[in-house]
Amino acid sequence: MHNEESVFDRRSTTDPLIGAGLYNLIIGLTLAWGFGVNYWMLTNIAPEAIAGVNPWVFFLGYFACCFLGIYLFRSSDKPAVSFLGYNLVVVPFGFIINLVVSRYDPALVVEAIRLTGLVTVGMLCLGSLFPAFFQKIVGALTIALLLVIVIEVVEIYVFKMHHDILDWIVVFIFCGYIGYDWGRANQIPKTLDNAVDSAAALYMDIINLFLRILRILGRK
Repeated sequence: MHNEESVFDRRSTTDPLIGAGLYNLIIGLTLAWGFGVNYWMLTNIAPEAIAGVNPWVFFLGYFACCFLGIYLFRSSDKPAVSFLGYNLVVVPFGFIINLVVSRYDPALVVEAIRLTGLVTVGMLCLGSLFPAFFQKIVGALTIALLLVIVIEVVEIYVFKMHHDILDWIVVFIFCGYIGYDWGRANQIPKTLDNAVDSAAALYMDIINLFLRILRILGRK
């Protein structure tokens, strides 16, 4: 799931501007909050409790919560409302992370976190250095992501199989999205609300990257 363009289309604002250092710090702290909430959910909610929920109820609730959260942080110019929307995305993602991580050895999960962190830092640097490049490839990234989603759905539900190469493709796609979203985050007005909204976009990129890296490591 990837958020729409409107957050990064903002070119003017009546909100107070903040310094670049503070702006990036708020993005980092907002991301840390989301990861912290996910960690708390991992350590305090039993995967069995989540798995026991009716699948239709779970996925309808998941998508409803995520889309409401995305709508809130995209449409609001109030940091508190955007932060609420961010949390409405973080919590359902946390349930998915909980279910996935419970199937893997803790040491493998730590390794996936380490690799995700290193890759993310690298892509943030590239996004800062070459924002125009990521702007050029975003169309290809979007088409590739949609194709992979369709192919995976058909493979899993029709042919009952999954090709490992698709996980690698998704890793590269979300690496591109991290660079793209970070580059765009630093091209819009530096306000408190835009920092929260940018963090929300990056959060979804990073979590999707982590889940795929974990899946790849789990096959070794």
